[in-house]
Amino acid sequence: MAVGDDLDALKKRLEERFGDLRIHELKPTPVPGVYEMVFGTRIAFVTADGNYMITGNLIDLENRRNLTNEHRAQLISRAVNAMGDSRMIVFAPKQTRRTVTVFTDVDCPYCAKFHQDVPVLSRAGVKVRYLLFPRTGKASESYKRAVAVWCAKDRNKAIGVAKSGGKLEMRTCTNPVDDHMVLGEDIGVTGTPSMILDDGRMVPGYVPARELLALLGLKDGPEAATAQ
Repeated sequence: MAVGDDLDALKKRLEERFGDLRIHELKPTPVPGVYEMVFGTRIAFVTADGNYMITGNLIDLENRRNLTNEHRAQLISRAVNAMGDSRMIVFAPKQTRRTVTVFTDVDCPYCAKFHQDVPVLSRAGVKVRYLLFPRTGKASESYKRAVAVWCAKDRNKAIGVAKSGGKLEMRTCTNPVDDHMVLGEDIGVTGTPSMILDDGRMVPGYVPARELLALLGLKDGPEAATAQ
């Protein structure tokens, strides 16, 4: 029997056991008899007979690489980019060198602090993309304010007003806020701000601009936009 046939049979058997949970990807690992399963952006491992599941990270000791984290970063980056800039609030510099996508709550103090750093990041060539993630849920005032920001005539201005505690025009319209929240929950966002670097790394919590630029391999200053 071909390897593909074995994988198809194993996937079918696992999905029957898991019920409604859909396996998006199933493939061999470097460890004989162990397969990697992907559920959205989550990763687990299973034995070839389908009887045992393993959670945790697969480490390549010889090359000192966390193979699970590397693959999960790819999955997260792909999921975030699939949302598309048109469904985010984007602050783009004249010349984009790196991109940071931020799950933000318009009523979060540290999100407001991060927003004050956006001009510094922009000067260094960092595009900032906001996804709205009201931590208090759909029935909350923060959710209504997030929707109002999205529905404003000028979203970029409105998110600044909201983060500074200003008064918003409480509009409603068709919006992607629910989709932003589902995506955040899927990739493991538990608080705001939560940043996703363009290589898929997740950085939880507020990080000062200079530290964030260092993580991105960039620097602040007039020379930043033209630095090689």
